Order: sequence, then C-alpha cells, then structure tokens
Amino acid sequence: MDFKDKTILITGGTGSFGRAFTKRLLQEDAIAKVIIFSRDEWKQWEMRDTDPIFTHPKIRYFLGDIRDPVRLARAFQEVDIVIHAAALKQVPAAEYNPSEFIKTNVMGAMNIINAAIDAKVEKVIALSTDKAVNPVNLYGATKLCSDKLFIAGNAYVGSSQQPIFAVVRYGNVLGSRGSLLPFWKKLIAQGETSLPVTDPRMTRFWITLDEAVNFVIHCLPLTQAGEI
Repeated sequence: MDFKDKTILITGGTGSFGRAFTKRLLQEDAIAKVIIFSRDEWKQWEMRDTDPIFTHPKIRYFLGDIRDPVRLARAFQEVDIVIHAAALKQVPAAEYNPSEFIKTNVMGAMNIINAAIDAKVEKVIALSTDKAVNPVNLYGATKLCSDKLFIAGNAYVGSSQQPIFAVVRYGNVLGSRGSLLPFWKKLIAQGETSLPVTDPRMTRFWITLDEAVNFVIHCLPLTQAGEI
C-alpha cells in the first residue's frame, strides 16, 4: 500500500504489535505521521526510552483511552488510517472482571467506529483473535462482539463510503507480552523444572510478530469493506 502523506493512528500502540508496526511504518519515507494512542504514560515513556527509533520526529504520542469518545474524537482529527490494536486480553482476568472487558473491548470498539465516521477516516483495521471463533470464554466473546460491530460499521457510513471497516484475525503471536512463551521463560528463570500445561492435547498455532505486521500491511490495500 502507498503510505505517501498518510497519517496512521495505532490504538494500543505501546504494545508488542504497535511497536513492531510502528517500526515497519517508519521504513516508509513518505509517510506523514504515526500516532501512538494509549492510556499508559509510563509505557509511552518506556517506549521512547528503550529504542531511539521511537523518538523519530514523525511519531506523535497521544495519551487517551478508547473508553473516552471525546478523547478519541480529538485524536482522530486529520487521521487517514486507524489500526485498532487496543484491548484487554488476559483470559483469566476477563472471567473475574467481565464488565471491564466489555467496556474496553466492546464499548471501546463502538467509540472508535463513531469517532472514525465523524472524522472521515479513510480506513479502519481492527485486530482480532482466533478466540473470537466459537468463543468459549468471555475474552473471546467480547472480541466476537467487537468484530461484529466493526463489520456493521460499514452500514453507517452513508454515501461517502468512508471509513472502510475491516477485521484481521490471527492466532498466537510468538513472544507477545502476556502470552505463553514469556510466562514459561519467567518460570525457567526462577528455577522451575516443570512447566504448566492446561491440556496436553491442545494445539497452538503460532505466528511471529513480523508475520503479524506483514499480514496487516498485506490486508490494508485489499479491504473493500466488511471483510474478516
């Protein structure tokens, strides 16, 4: 996709995907701006502090929460493309805090849709998960609701046909924060000799962080509205 003079906003931009995606975007010399939208000021500071590339003059850090529609409306001004990567995603936490996951993953998605329509953003890609397919836990259920909302968002845009809303789903991202492998590495570093496995019959489908980024880059020019 041609990113010439485009401004791209990444919600949850301080996460594993957001950092890798930002690095990839900065390889595009003609890109106008990358906006990192997240609610944690410490993570934004730590992101800038750990890698000089994240102090690039084309990066703008925007503190805010996707639960806050007013803040989203301000952040989306003059944005061309939104990559929605913000979510609460820890499966056990969802079971004990269902209302919080609904506020972020479901109501937050609705806020993004409304803000994108009002700001006349060109395209919105929402990141999803294989756990949204026939969900068996609350996290998966909230992501399924989010996916349905983004697809339905295409019916609200009117004659302008903008934004285009689409969803990208993938499986486990190798080494992402909060995932299995960093957890196992932590246990090994603590001297544990056995690693917990919920069910030995389980099969996990892995992709690398670079593959996740490349997949989204690949999908951006292909989306026509309503795809998952």
